[in-house]
Amino acid sequence: MSEQQEYARESSSSSQDREHEMTIAQILSDENHKVNRSLGKRLSHLNSIKLTPRVNGKIPDINNATLDHERLSERLATYGLAELRVEGDGNCQFRALADQLFRNPDYHKHVRKEVVKQLKHFQKLYESYVPMDYKTYLKYMKRSGEWGDHVTLQATADRFAAKICLLTSFKDNCLIEIVPKEKSPSKELWLSFWSEVHYNSLYGTDDLPGRITKRKHWLF
Repeated sequence: MSEQQEYARESSSSSQDREHEMTIAQILSDENHKVNRSLGKRLSHLNSIKLTPRVNGKIPDINNATLDHERLSERLATYGLAELRVEGDGNCQFRALADQLFRNPDYHKHVRKEVVKQLKHFQKLYESYVPMDYKTYLKYMKRSGEWGDHVTLQATADRFAAKICLLTSFKDNCLIEIVPKEKSPSKELWLSFWSEVHYNSLYGTDDLPGRITKRKHWLF
């Protein structure tokens, strides 16, 4: 059985959950991705670079981290953007992605599960970017609290057919784009990235949600 067939078989076994997921995702995407497309228009003058997937780099020292945070804050203010701040518990990338996909950071476990499935069943797409035993890498990424990296961002883009846009604290690269490898993106997800430290979900200042939707039991 091919990797694609095995993936399809496992996916069909959870068809009820998937049906619920897609129903809610569709309702939210109609409203949420109109907002996200407006961010793309607002920042269209910025030069973006395509992402090369990689695992996490070295955490900056306190001085560099402070400068990075100040740089990111200035960019948010300059472009009229605001962060929905998610918990810094090691799941921040998945929490921010869950907010962009489902309007709720608490869906992070579901997003992580889907990303790990993608990494497992399409190993050939990602293994060259992982400088360790790939099975060990997957074992780490299954764990709640394990930091997401640029490889998991690429897997997210591929799994959810999403273009992921990162407004970063990098000195030379303000905007990074991650696009699906084999599909045309059907949605845009916007995150802020305080380099190697934290991710948040990104909105226009006037569109920042005032409350978080109650989570659904079927995602856990």
